Amino acid sequence: MKNMSSLLLYLPLLIISWAIESPVVAQQTFFAIPPKSPIPVKPKQVRCRSLLFPLCFGQWHNCPAECSNDCQMDCVSCKPVCSCNNPGALCQDPRFVGGDGVTFYFHGRKDQDFCLLSDSNLHINGHFIGKRNPKLTRDFTWVQSIGVLFDDHKLLVGAKKTSTWDDNEEHLFISFDNTPLSLGGNNWNYRNSSLVITRTSPNNGIAIEVQNSFKITATVVPIGPEESRIHGYDITNDDCFAHLDLRFKFYSLSDAVDGVLGQTYRRNYVSKIKVSANMPVMGNIPKYSTSGIFATDCVVSRFAPRNGIPVIETGDVF
Repeated sequence: MKNMSSLLLYLPLLIISWAIESPVVAQQTFFAIPPKSPIPVKPKQVRCRSLLFPLCFGQWHNCPAECSNDCQMDCVSCKPVCSCNNPGALCQDPRFVGGDGVTFYFHGRKDQDFCLLSDSNLHINGHFIGKRNPKLTRDFTWVQSIGVLFDDHKLLVGAKKTSTWDDNEEHLFISFDNTPLSLGGNNWNYRNSSLVITRTSPNNGIAIEVQNSFKITATVVPIGPEESRIHGYDITNDDCFAHLDLRFKFYSLSDAVDGVLGQTYRRNYVSKIKVSANMPVMGNIPKYSTSGIFATDCVVSRFAPRNGIPVIETGDVF
């Protein structure tokens, strides 16, 4: 009886102690539950569209993890490859991968044009857009359009200026021999003699090929908020600096080819780029400067049009 009285005496204290400690126990139990895993981002899928590779044609493949939203299908190996890591690539702030496999940067200057490649029957200029960073002595630049001269033809490919990016909108602009081409849907294509242009995506992606001469894969991409934050681009809402990511293949270049990218395809080319640098840069900007998107007056020009008349017009930049 005495023991029962003692228990009743201490019972209120036990209840109070349990009330104080129980939230702590519950809190410890709550944190013991492992957090949910983030929902994985579905990678972009690509496929081989060339009938020349029947064993690979039409097969869908996921982009590699390191470039989950930006890869191309290599029909020869039947594997997807990152678009900006192969010889002939031109991406980002302009980051080049030369024909010799060496990666380098060429910043140029904003609102100016530069000779990317010049050979006797092919000439490619790039129009650079950009922003000035007061903390640096150079501009942040991107390639907004390219002007391609081959035979007696002129091809212009570029990204339209836009403030807010929308994947479902078309930001590409193409003209051939001064005539704008009206881009259609996913199955749109254009043929004119040896020139073939096809879609690589429903919007903002095309492949351009001239038989026995070159192939260019072009994709319009914006500068996103996270990319702007990481690199300090300070991109505002009035312009997302839509630009081109490019991949070049050349089939019949001579050993006289020149230009920022073109020279790296010469068999005797020896790179002067300091590859050990954090950002290996190709300098000598005036050497590659030209007066317009279709002009062939750069110092390194090798282009010889069939009619023998040098091209000095500036063309249109949009």
